[in-house]
Amino acid sequence: KHQDGGQGNFRIVTLLSLQKRYIPALSIDQVYSYPSIFVIQKMEIHKSRPKLIRMASREVETQTKGQDNMEEHLSETETDLAGSLSPRNSVLSPTRSSFPKHVHSVMDDKFKEIAHDLFQRSRHESESFHPELTAPYEFPEQCPLESEDEKKKRLERQMSQCNDVKIKFKGLDGRYDNNDRAARTTRKPKLKDLDEAQKLKSPTIFGTLTPAEFTKEEEEVLGQFQRVSITGDETTGVPLSDVQQAATSLAAALFIRKKYMDTAMQSFPFTTERYLRMSETGETPVMDEGCKPEQDIEREDTVESVSSGDGQDPWSHAPLPESLGYQVKMVDGVVHVYDNPDAMRADQPIELPYPELASFIADMNMLYALIADGPIKSFCYRRLSYLSSKFQLHVLLNEMNELVAQKEVPHRDFYNIRKVDTHIHAASCMNQKHLLRFIKSKLRKHPDEVVIKHGGKEQTLKEVFENLNLTAYELNVDSLDVHADRNTFHRFDKFNHKYNPMGQSMLREIFLKTDNYLGGKYFAEIMKEVMEDLEESKYQFAELRLSIYGRSRDEWDKLAKWAVKHNVYSDNVRWLIQVPRLYDVYRSKGTLSNFQEVLENIYMPLIEATVNPQSHPELHAFLKYVTGFDSVDDESKPERNMFTMDSPLPAEWTDEENPPYAYYLYYMYANMVIINHLRRERGMNIFVLRPHCGEAGPVHHLVAAFMVAENINHGLLLRKVPVLQYLYYLAQIGIAMSPLSNNHLFLDYHRNPLPDYHARGLVISLSTDDPLQFHFTKEALMEEYSIAAQVWKFSTCDMCELARSSVLMSGFDHKAKQHWLGDNYRQEGPAGNDIKCTNVPSIRLAYRYETLVEELKMICTAAWEYQQDGSSSGSGDAN
Repeated sequence: KHQDGGQGNFRIVTLLSLQKRYIPALSIDQVYSYPSIFVIQKMEIHKSRPKLIRMASREVETQTKGQDNMEEHLSETETDLAGSLSPRNSVLSPTRSSFPKHVHSVMDDKFKEIAHDLFQRSRHESESFHPELTAPYEFPEQCPLESEDEKKKRLERQMSQCNDVKIKFKGLDGRYDNNDRAARTTRKPKLKDLDEAQKLKSPTIFGTLTPAEFTKEEEEVLGQFQRVSITGDETTGVPLSDVQQAATSLAAALFIRKKYMDTAMQSFPFTTERYLRMSETGETPVMDEGCKPEQDIEREDTVESVSSGDGQDPWSHAPLPESLGYQVKMVDGVVHVYDNPDAMRADQPIELPYPELASFIADMNMLYALIADGPIKSFCYRRLSYLSSKFQLHVLLNEMNELVAQKEVPHRDFYNIRKVDTHIHAASCMNQKHLLRFIKSKLRKHPDEVVIKHGGKEQTLKEVFENLNLTAYELNVDSLDVHADRNTFHRFDKFNHKYNPMGQSMLREIFLKTDNYLGGKYFAEIMKEVMEDLEESKYQFAELRLSIYGRSRDEWDKLAKWAVKHNVYSDNVRWLIQVPRLYDVYRSKGTLSNFQEVLENIYMPLIEATVNPQSHPELHAFLKYVTGFDSVDDESKPERNMFTMDSPLPAEWTDEENPPYAYYLYYMYANMVIINHLRRERGMNIFVLRPHCGEAGPVHHLVAAFMVAENINHGLLLRKVPVLQYLYYLAQIGIAMSPLSNNHLFLDYHRNPLPDYHARGLVISLSTDDPLQFHFTKEALMEEYSIAAQVWKFSTCDMCELARSSVLMSGFDHKAKQHWLGDNYRQEGPAGNDIKCTNVPSIRLAYRYETLVEELKMICTAAWEYQQDGSSSGSGDAN
């Protein structure tokens, strides 16, 4: 425990030592992946020298083993770790690898205490909500990052060296401006610095990366444009020790995310992965032509194509794959797969990887402690502010050059580049006028069609409206009453009621449900009309959400039958399955007896359709066009339970209280991992997790999503948590934002953080969420773009960049993305851009790539130097 200003702060480092007999340090990745984990707890003992405290093992026998046995164990595992945890070998075999197990430690108890305090604080805020509480995070002046003595020493050092911040201008021709000759004659590195840098094999300046520090190949890729760089000894503006400690924790958090992404075969940005290796070796990575694709490309290259092609039946399938003969059952909320009935009786499942509950909770508590650390919050806030300011300077210097580059592209403009609506719900994907026209049309043309069975009596469409005292002529948009208004602000219950036309749940069941008396006929017809509008626009695509509630096991088969029977398909549409968090409603009604029944109803049919497609032929065909899972509900509802090891297992969760958000996400992720490995083994498409997160409620929802979700929807609360926002930037996690939806429900349009996120370099896409409630025009996505451009004064380059990000975030297949973005879209930086397809100038992507590399280089180099400093001090103690 390092006392800093009376406040206890814990630091995790990656130094390994054992009773003054020192061994080579493992990497951060290995520390967080291997069962035998060691952590240093820095203590004010013997001149602040680090003292090793070994993690306590679960088994008493492991604790009592001698020193020689432990050293022998470590030496045997180092070779295995080096191979099994290498970056490209992290894609686990479907049946032979397991998720690293967790061993309890003293630090876990500390993290648990911090996580509990954070949960109680966020619970109090959610129960006593006040609009002012949503104000953005502000850097507190009364909580300085450094002590007064450090400030004084730093000021004296700056005055003696007289190193001012310089701005370097480099033109498109690659030459410096003659009027700025002083910019290229700033302080040269000292020989002592160069010698030390050569010994450490690290960059001479680990702060901001300048163009001269790129390799020749990288410089050619990045192109030439006017850059802003900062010179000097302390380019971050904070003491070196604070930078190193914050960087070590941030790098550890990125390794945690990478571990979960690799296990689920979800994408992790290769640029970030390359620089994370730098925190282990200290060597500056270079672009490798053989390693440019991200991991999601590896998975796409191994699965069957999902494009129907012209004139082909999208639901046709060759002879269905044969059954694998596996047996499946759910144990403690996670599906277990067995080779045969004998193996199931002997409880010997196939070793499919998924994170154990203890590992997940330990990692989550560590991240809770990270986001609550004051100095790290201040450091991340400073970096985010720097990124915002740097983008403004980039626009000031390069806006005209970007515009010229766009004007030189023939044919292509904002209207004819591909845009994907990455967050839209199928039940509200039409606008209110479209739904009104459809209802009137059916009432005029098919008044005598039996549409519902109510109270044991069949009713025609005409009888339904007669009971409502309405005729087709009297219907209008106002009487339909499906559009959100000022009364829905912070009232999610009233918003949900808007899904009922004219306030009648009966009309919602008739027109907007897949499982009703008509077998979802009307809903299929209006969905096909929406798809026709998308195909007519040619350049707009959508990822529609359909619901699986988990109330019964036949929901999947009914949904697949609805899609196949009515041929609800379009090349412009892919499906995501949303799982509403409504267990408390089902339990209170007596529909279910425990939470495991929800999980069985959702995931057992998927496993069965994967193991034996012949048992669910329609579901097998439908799953080809499903790209992932979503978790939906009102996040602002208070959570009274924290997800810990003391939480009941799903089979034991029989209370009417709803499980916490992280509880849902863990079991969704764990079962999805099992399904993905089975489907990959069979050459089938796999799924990703893209939940609603950060729209409202406690900020710790974003922690769980950071660990297990490939992308998220909304993410508004990131503005209140600078540490997580910075981590989402470094990990390049996609965020589908819906400003018009937020404006009606949780956050006024002018306070939406989207322009700040975009300026800082977070991966953002615009989406509509619910056009039925929030939009007026036929092209809801274009309405979203146009309002954003008007209110926030986005340039054409900004709009095209958002559109390009939406395609990258989407679940459309690799061939489609190649056609829409260019053949090399998988490559890093501007090399992956084809302006003839995207209309995004390479100058903009070069800036984004260069800025991300600078931040990653600063973080990973500081983390590596922190390890080296710890190793040096440890060696000194040993001597």
